[in-house]
Amino acid sequence: MDGGRGAGSRLEWRVEGMDCPTCVGKIERAVGRLTGVSELSVNMASERLSLCLAPGGATAEEVERAAAAVGHPARRLAPAAETRVLEWRVEGMDCPSCVAKIEAAVAHLPGVSDVSVNMVAERLRLRLAPGEATAEDVERAAAAVGHRARRVEAPAAEGVAGKQGPSRPADRDDDGAARAWWATGKARLVWLLGALVAAAWVAAHLFPAASYPLYLGATFVALVPFGRRAFALARVGNPFSIETLMVTAAFGAALIGAAEEAALVVLLFAVGELLEGIAAGRARAGIRALVALMPRTALCRLPDGTTEEVPAERLAVGDLVLVRPGDRVPADGVVVEGQSALDESPVTGESVPVTRGSGDPVVAGSVNAEGALVIRVTAAGEGSTLARIARMVEEATATRGRTQRFIERFSAWWTPGAMAVSALVVLVPPLLFGGDWGTWIYRGLALLLVACPCALVISVPAAMASGLSAGARRGLLVKGGAALEAIGHARTVAFDKTGTLTEGKPRVTDVLPVEGVAEAELLRLAAAVEAGSSHPLARAVLAEAAARSIAPPPARAAAAIPGKAVAASVEGRRIGVGSPAWAAEGGAALPPALDAARARLEAEGKTVAVVTADRAALGLLALRDEPRADAAEAVAALKRLGVGAVMLTGDNLRTGAAIGGALGLEVKAGLLPADKLREIAALKERGPVVMVGDGINDAPALAAATAGVAMGGGTDVALEAADAALLRERVSGVAELVQLSRATLTNVKQNVAVAVGLKLVFLVTTVTGVTGLWPAILADTGATVLVTLNALRLLAWRPTR
Repeated sequence: MDGGRGAGSRLEWRVEGMDCPTCVGKIERAVGRLTGVSELSVNMASERLSLCLAPGGATAEEVERAAAAVGHPARRLAPAAETRVLEWRVEGMDCPSCVAKIEAAVAHLPGVSDVSVNMVAERLRLRLAPGEATAEDVERAAAAVGHRARRVEAPAAEGVAGKQGPSRPADRDDDGAARAWWATGKARLVWLLGALVAAAWVAAHLFPAASYPLYLGATFVALVPFGRRAFALARVGNPFSIETLMVTAAFGAALIGAAEEAALVVLLFAVGELLEGIAAGRARAGIRALVALMPRTALCRLPDGTTEEVPAERLAVGDLVLVRPGDRVPADGVVVEGQSALDESPVTGESVPVTRGSGDPVVAGSVNAEGALVIRVTAAGEGSTLARIARMVEEATATRGRTQRFIERFSAWWTPGAMAVSALVVLVPPLLFGGDWGTWIYRGLALLLVACPCALVISVPAAMASGLSAGARRGLLVKGGAALEAIGHARTVAFDKTGTLTEGKPRVTDVLPVEGVAEAELLRLAAAVEAGSSHPLARAVLAEAAARSIAPPPARAAAAIPGKAVAASVEGRRIGVGSPAWAAEGGAALPPALDAARARLEAEGKTVAVVTADRAALGLLALRDEPRADAAEAVAALKRLGVGAVMLTGDNLRTGAAIGGALGLEVKAGLLPADKLREIAALKERGPVVMVGDGINDAPALAAATAGVAMGGGTDVALEAADAALLRERVSGVAELVQLSRATLTNVKQNVAVAVGLKLVFLVTTVTGVTGLWPAILADTGATVLVTLNALRLLAWRPTR
């Protein structure tokens, strides 16, 4: 690592153990005091510390020592421009312990950074600096801890040179499909050990003298792979692994003559690993089901009007694709011909087919139920909504919430502590109280097996993975365990109005001209000014003009006054369309009758725009964005869950109050983006806050809240801007998210109670001699199975109404 003085360039470290803002503050204070440090940035979510070091100031090593002094080891990262991103598919990962083993083994290699291991996606991804470790070194490190890794093509977005084609892991068939559980490497080990133990049991009855060697043989057959893994983990700084506990207990039992129980221990341990693998396969099935929804081929329309069947991955933006009744849509696009009902449930979870016609967007993976459609591709392959959802669910299952981080830290201390207690159980009774050495060695070894933290370590991520998958199936996309935890603890939900509580599609409800001006003329001039704008209100004015067959004249020198008005020169006059306050500031006073009408319309929850000509009022346009059909019930559902609701809107108080009053929630109106941030901060003083917005204008508030939820129907912004997205675009999804989070947290508590409760029971029975070696390992395996089955119950979760 470079120990030289910095030259003002930006340096970056990966920091371990950050799980709350307090950790961030500690690191900022410790590092910020160093000489020459500037532009300090600590990001808890990405586990990054970056800063600039001035010449003659602190060194990189001093930065690392400062971070380590406050309990957060930091590892220097090579500049991204000098590294390659590589990816492997890894077999046999079935619990967080597997993930931790691979991370420890691979991160130990020189030149490796940004190690990311995803158990559900079976992926290992990292950055590799040139001239350091090789890809083969990475594969050997993974194999040393019992996980075979095969290189796959690096993500195209990284622009990695030297890509290799995808390859097939050992536990997959030639077509990439997962093998049946009974044909995997773990299953083969179970069959071998089972056969040896069964043979030994038969021999014990027919040839008693031969049973001991057979039991001993079964023990050492298993100790070879497990012992190799334990040794490899010890070499990379993890001497207190689960394998270490099991190998020590089984080897000790064999030495004291308990070969039969030693063989049962290794057999049950192998069975436990196999069962964990089966459960992990169930979790992965949800991801594979999403990927399988993408059709492999598409009917591409050629310039001469004919069609050609092409692989779906070869589609490009702008291509025209024919989608026949019964076909799946092969890419995101816009309908250019035809009308049909589409079943979008595979993507959004919405069971009712939706009608799509010319100009309407469609998403990849939907099923065309009726007529033929021609769509123009807007995003294909990895850029499609379905591919992004699958990728985000994969990434979400790899993130760790605070509870999981705590359990992992706890288990890191638990194992060495358990070994120390086991040693005391072996030594203290014989040395101080004259106990029998054989008896207490046996009980100490059994205690090691009781201490295996498998069930405890898997209790949280198994529940989180199931909860995230269950949500994705119902159109509730949550980006990780931390966000899922936060949503369930929310005390308040803050809603944006436009596009969230309302449809976001306002329409003109009233056209009120001044005396002497016709309605058609007022609408004609307003439409001319709004013709160049994409604002929702502008689209509503243009739609009303089109509905009345009014053609707007051309406009010149158009200009927008943000948040107030838009103006342009039309037929020699300066025409403006803006808020009543803007018109009053410009001297365009409304006649008393129109001013009274304005107040009445605003009281009805309508947005009023004043149309002016050369600073003289021509009339009013009233527009209203109707609340979503399920908005009132969604607010009521939140209240039944004990969660408060408030509307934060930039609209005027009367309009906000009219909508809020109808929905039964508190209203904060007339808010600019900075005002929304202050309101979020005030709400957070009372407890966790969830902000719900359309993902476009509410990005600051979404980021400032404890958790941000975007309404978006699968759009880019909705999927990228917040911690969660409601793909169905239904406000009731917010209450469903709260229910899902609480169900997941309850499942986590149940799992932890089962894991810890069984440990405590068998701790007492082992020390008192009631249970021995094989019941101890059976208890650990049983707890793992119970925890996993309980977590899998979440896959069938449905919201209550």
